[in-house]
Amino acid sequence: MIIVTTPMCKQIVEWVGLNEFKVNKHPDKEEGDLAILLSESKVEMDSLTLKLNTFNQIKESILKVSKHCFAHDLTDKEISNEDIDEIFSSYDLEFANDEDAFENLRKENSNKVVKVYSEFLKDIVLDIGAKIGEDNYSFVVYPDYLKEKVYENECGEDSSISFIEIPSHTKVSKDPIERTEERYSILVNGLKE
Repeated sequence: MIIVTTPMCKQIVEWVGLNEFKVNKHPDKEEGDLAILLSESKVEMDSLTLKLNTFNQIKESILKVSKHCFAHDLTDKEISNEDIDEIFSSYDLEFANDEDAFENLRKENSNKVVKVYSEFLKDIVLDIGAKIGEDNYSFVVYPDYLKEKVYENECGEDSSISFIEIPSHTKVSKDPIERTEERYSILVNGLKE
């Protein structure tokens, strides 16, 4: 079986122990049997889609790819939750490795209402405990590629609204844990203002 993955999912494939695979931003341009890619992407070949917006989604995706690869004799063993904990503990993370601190963060954000301009950012906003709303919001969160649209839509609105720009896929690390930590950090700090 020939696996093709995208650069954004490459690290997941490596963590599960798959040694032979192709990497292409456009998997259909490669000869392959299975594409491993982000859930927003569409391909013609069979695919395994992943969500990598939150730390829990990353963990679930590692397990999903590991289970699939093991079931198809592409790896020697399935990854365990302990293996995943070891992967995460190798990073210096403010938000993923301390459940108590993360619960406190959720409580701090529970009264904050955020307007969100992207599906992938909704996952993060909800994960840190904030509410998503279209009315009576104090924060607007958007990916960098929608900056002009956001300012055009929000022009003339309440000047007390804080805008939080989050870097999109092309401007962040390809490592999903580093990418998620960066986005959480920007969002959490933006909600403190």
